[in-house]
Amino acid sequence: MSQGLAWTLLVVAGVLDVAWAVSMKYAQGYTRPGWSIVSVLLLAAFVYLLGRVLEALPVGTAYAVWTGIGAAGTVIMGVVLFGETLSPLRLGGVVVVLLGIAMLKLAEA
Repeated sequence: MSQGLAWTLLVVAGVLDVAWAVSMKYAQGYTRPGWSIVSVLLLAAFVYLLGRVLEALPVGTAYAVWTGIGAAGTVIMGVVLFGETLSPLRLGGVVVVLLGIAMLKLAEA
């Protein structure tokens, strides 16, 4: 797998992680069967992709980038979908996470 494809799949895995977190919220403690199935499928998909990505990228960088995408994306989706507040401090935290992701990516170049 090329480095470019690995980075692309890592971003996809991060987005799937965000979708998984949202689906867990909709599954309401896994009491709603449809959303529960979606949640498990999303979980399987991002774990598979992350495993493939780790064949080509350093584990520390890949895992940090993946969790950063998941954390930042989930905060944003919480605001958009569930009306969670985005205070200046929370927004600053998201910015710091995204800057960290960029720094890790640049360090690999």
